[in-house]
Amino acid sequence: MPSATTTTAARATAPVRQTREPAPGLFLTLIAVCSAVTAANIYLAAPLLPLMARDFGSAPSAIAWIASVAQLGYAVGLLFFAPLGDSANRRRLVAGLTLVTALALGASAAAPGAAALAVAIFVASAATVIPQLLVPLVAERAPAERRARHVAAVIAGLFTGIVGARVLGGLAGQAFGWRWVFAGAAVLTLALGLATAVILPSRRRREGPLFAGLVALPSVLRGSPELLRACVRQAGMFGAWSALWTSLALLLTGPEYGLSTATAGLFGLFGLTASAVAPLAGGLVDRFGAARVVRSAYLIAAVSVPLFWLGGQVMGALFAAAIAVHAALVASHVANQTLALTATSTPATANTAYVVAGFAGGAAASALAGAAFSHFGWGGVCGVAGVWLVLGWGLTSVRR
Repeated sequence: MPSATTTTAARATAPVRQTREPAPGLFLTLIAVCSAVTAANIYLAAPLLPLMARDFGSAPSAIAWIASVAQLGYAVGLLFFAPLGDSANRRRLVAGLTLVTALALGASAAAPGAAALAVAIFVASAATVIPQLLVPLVAERAPAERRARHVAAVIAGLFTGIVGARVLGGLAGQAFGWRWVFAGAAVLTLALGLATAVILPSRRRREGPLFAGLVALPSVLRGSPELLRACVRQAGMFGAWSALWTSLALLLTGPEYGLSTATAGLFGLFGLTASAVAPLAGGLVDRFGAARVVRSAYLIAAVSVPLFWLGGQVMGALFAAAIAVHAALVASHVANQTLALTATSTPATANTAYVVAGFAGGAAASALAGAAFSHFGWGGVCGVAGVWLVLGWGLTSVRR
């Protein structure tokens, strides 16, 4: 019978079984596609509102608040789940959130009324924060000289999902009904989410309280001026984009152009600009640094605002402005998020602060833009966008 010493020595010299990691290309592609599908879940309701209203026997304006419920759910999910990427087992966390999202989307497809649908969409949106759990992992695994390009690949997938939800979701809803859109999203989310979970590291990253990242958010922001600067600048940029983009349908379907809702929705295809610009922006960040890319993005956004104003009467100006503002948004996003992910030793917590700041800036600007359009027309919306850009850059341009 072997002694305890012999057994211990044998264990010490035995080879350690390593988890086989996927090829970098496959890993990045799967995460980008998963991000596209899960990000789309947040925006599924918006193009389907008329179909839902007809099914529930109400006016579209009476259930328009359901689209806002999705945004609120996503914000809650960001605060509570995204910081867990610094401490929890990512594989189990992504798998669990995938199952919850798929079940909630299935419940959305079967919802008997607007209230039940709103609850299901809130849960689905809160659990579909998977992209913000994956971006810090991509930044962590990427070589330093290609980090921004890897982050940009995921961002390109995310924006593609947003565009797909707005454009393809509406077309699929017209063809098959809005319930089948949610059912299809549930199947896609389940398949891609679980496939992604399988390739993730299974170890827990840090010991300590599970929600320590959420508690640490204020101190992380105070301790990193670079992170705070990235948060404020992206809040300004995303706010300007949100003010213009969420109010654009009011201009296009109003007396100035008189387009149908379906035709106006095709303007969402300009969001594909983001998918094309993201890899280019990533390469520029890796080569020239985040600060120069953000400065250039703000200049492009500043040019797009007067183009949008001119677009109140000239359709061609709207085309040019839509391309410019999407290019500015995604370039700024790639640069600022790369900076946020590398500014602290807790990238998931820092990423949570960054995404929530951008989301808050966008939500506030959208609300003001709606009121501005009611009182001052399209020029008021352009004014809100300009103010947000001035605030985002001005508040961060003075260094101590």
